[in-house]
Parts: sequence; C-alpha cells; structure tokens
Amino acid sequence: MANPLGRKLAAKFNEEIRFFKGWIDGPKAVGAILPTSSVTARRMASIIDTGSGLPVLELGPGTGVITKAILAHGVKPSDLYSVEYSQDFVDHLKETYPDVNIIHGDAFDLDTALGENKHLQFDSVISAVPLLNFPVQRRVQFIEDALSRVPRGRPLIQITYGPLPPVPAGRGNYVVQHYDFVVRNVPPAQLWVYRSSLA
Repeated sequence: MANPLGRKLAAKFNEEIRFFKGWIDGPKAVGAILPTSSVTARRMASIIDTGSGLPVLELGPGTGVITKAILAHGVKPSDLYSVEYSQDFVDHLKETYPDVNIIHGDAFDLDTALGENKHLQFDSVISAVPLLNFPVQRRVQFIEDALSRVPRGRPLIQITYGPLPPVPAGRGNYVVQHYDFVVRNVPPAQLWVYRSSLA
C-alpha cells in the first residue's frame, strides 16, 4: 500500500497530467502548462472577506487548486460559484467539489453562465482566466463586467505570467495595482488586483 506521501504525489501528478491535457486540447482556454501552485492559490484566496456574507465568484478554476484554497480560506461550498469553460475540467470539479456551484460556461458571458443567478452580488472575484490569449478590448469588457458584480471597492484578483497587468490601466472604469509576485509557481506568477473606479 502506498504511504500518504506517495498518494499525495500521485494525486498531484494526476492533476498535472489532467491540466496539461487540457492545455493541449485548448491552449486558448488554459493559460499555463501546469496548474497554479498552492502558494499562489492561497495568496489569491486571501483577498476574500469571509465576513461579508456574500458569495464568491471564481472564474477559470481549471483542476480546482484555487477552488480548494478558497474553501480552505473559509468560504462555504454553497457560497462559491465557479465558472469553467472546459467540460473535462467541469466533470472533474463536480466530482471533487460536489457542494460547490460548478458552472459550465464562458467567463466572458457571465449573464448566460450564471443564468438565474446573474443578478447575484459577490464579495470578490478570483480569476485564472488566461486573459493574454484575448484581444485587449475583450479583456477590458471582462474586467468591467466582473467588477459590476461586486460592491464598489471590492477586488477582482487576476493571475498572469507576464510582467505587466493583463488588462492595462486607463482603458476603462477600473484601477489596477500589483498584488504579488509568486516565484513558487511554474511559471512564476504575477497577481494583479482590479477595483471599480466608478463613483
């Protein structure tokens, strides 16, 4: 029988294989070759205010590394809405996190993806959508749409692998600030926080 460490390594390897397969099948929908590290995932989840009483919106959960960190941060599964484009990842997420609201949909069309929940207000947005794979104007629309679903001043955190914010400042009704640079990620990850600039 495999020891606990062996089982943990095997599970991590299986997750990386699943993620890599997703990248091969749809490189525009998956932004990295390996899943986000647990260190990065915890940093992203740290922006959530669990005392707000509001649910959390996760965009592009992939294999669920960030989903796990969000739940570990104290968000109840029923208060997490995760929108994933890949059907393979959706099937995996539903099996792994049966009590989370896993939604097969397009993060660039949240009204359709959220359906009857499209009017929900969320505490914050956690995004691992590979924005650099899309034109700048679509990225701006993505940020503004997501921020319209949180109270003014609450954050959207976005992971990227380039040195600059994936949605540049000065293109829309938002402000952006650098949050963290996580070396313990493959590739090293930049985290950016967006907030609405509307009065």
